[in-house]
Amino acid sequence: MLITISGPAGGGKSTAAAALADHLSYEHISGGDIFRSLAADRDMTPLEFNRLAEEDDQIDRDLDRQLRTIARDRDDVVLESRLAGWMAGEYADFRIWLDAPLPVRAARIADREEKAVDVAQEETEARAESEASRYREYYGIDIADRSIYDLVLNTARLGPEGMVETLFTAVASYDPTTDEGKIPVEGVRYEF
Repeated sequence: MLITISGPAGGGKSTAAAALADHLSYEHISGGDIFRSLAADRDMTPLEFNRLAEEDDQIDRDLDRQLRTIARDRDDVVLESRLAGWMAGEYADFRIWLDAPLPVRAARIADREEKAVDVAQEETEARAESEASRYREYYGIDIADRSIYDLVLNTARLGPEGMVETLFTAVASYDPTTDEGKIPVEGVRYEF
């Protein structure tokens, strides 16, 4: 089974994906880890690398091609990235979107990256606007469209354990014997 976990920065994707993959004995693949590693290789922050991606579309396209290939070729994977649900397309069995209000996400990011909350919030907003614009331009994706997800969860008032327990329950309820109710991903231009 291929499970995708998507959402904005600070929404809980990494925590949830790692715990869910561990619980299911699945492989966990993080697009964010790949992106941050590529940024570090160039001695850039994720925000700086994001700005470079605005000028060089090949950065996003290479990462997204990797995600799509993983979705097509692997099984028993929890694939985590902002676009995982979209890039996995017809290969995804269960798509999850995790979110929280911006102040909550900014506080989480500030704590994780040891920076001021106002700085984290400003960077997070700028990054989200940049990414949304690129997703629309490259692939015709409206990142605000949640209709492709099987589960959309606000993580603001859930601790990590409660969030993960909710996901375990939802995934355990999944019935792989039917395609009825499977949510199609339409209108995406997979042009890498």
